[in-house]
Amino acid sequence: MTPAATAFVVAAAFAAGIVDAIAGGGGLLTLPALLAVGLPPQLAIPTNKGQSTFGTTASFASYWARGGIDRDRAIFAFGAGFVGSCCGALALLSMRPEPLRPVVIVLLTLAAAIVLLRGRIHALARPRKLAHPAVLVVAIGLAMGAYDGFFGPGVGSLLIVVFTLVFGDTLTRASGNAKVVNLASNLAALCIFASQGLVLWRISLPMAAANALGAVIGARFALSKGDRLVRAVVLVVVCAVILKLVVDMTRG
Repeated sequence: MTPAATAFVVAAAFAAGIVDAIAGGGGLLTLPALLAVGLPPQLAIPTNKGQSTFGTTASFASYWARGGIDRDRAIFAFGAGFVGSCCGALALLSMRPEPLRPVVIVLLTLAAAIVLLRGRIHALARPRKLAHPAVLVVAIGLAMGAYDGFFGPGVGSLLIVVFTLVFGDTLTRASGNAKVVNLASNLAALCIFASQGLVLWRISLPMAAANALGAVIGARFALSKGDRLVRAVVLVVVCAVILKLVVDMTRG
């Protein structure tokens, strides 16, 4: 990594902090940035997980302190997210590097679509009485944790969609509840990746600091069209990286 490349991914992390604070999906900026500077997926994904864990921890603490999390669901969500993420991270480690590039292209495309469509489901947010809410939370935590451990970007937005559709959470409440699974899955995957020496801390730690600073600024960003603007930026960045990956595949 050249100094210019490091500066680029740190800048992406700063922008991702702003994106996450406004619209979610910050990982759709940081992971493509790491891939764009030449890191292979088997290093880019763990390094991205290293920097994102710090921001997720701060977000979780903020939501928890302000009562923005359903605490009766939290223990089930955390446990399931942790186990699911372990499975996803181990699956990533068991794969050969060659098939990962097309997998990343597909997952990036799906994650971008989730971020762009998330804002259209707010009308479906209404409280629901469910027979077995704990079972549903565990199922969601396992599935989303596995995805986060294996890949990650877009999982926050996907969790918000699922919690809104299944439990009728408002988007704000769903965002808080999503942080429980996010935190568990990030911690589990980070532990596994770090134990294998796959997290490039010299890159991940500066990105983490920039991400936290961006989140503080993003929380104060109150332009009426901020969310729409960020989604457009995410779409452009992801499409550009997908195109780059496709070109690389055809040449390789």
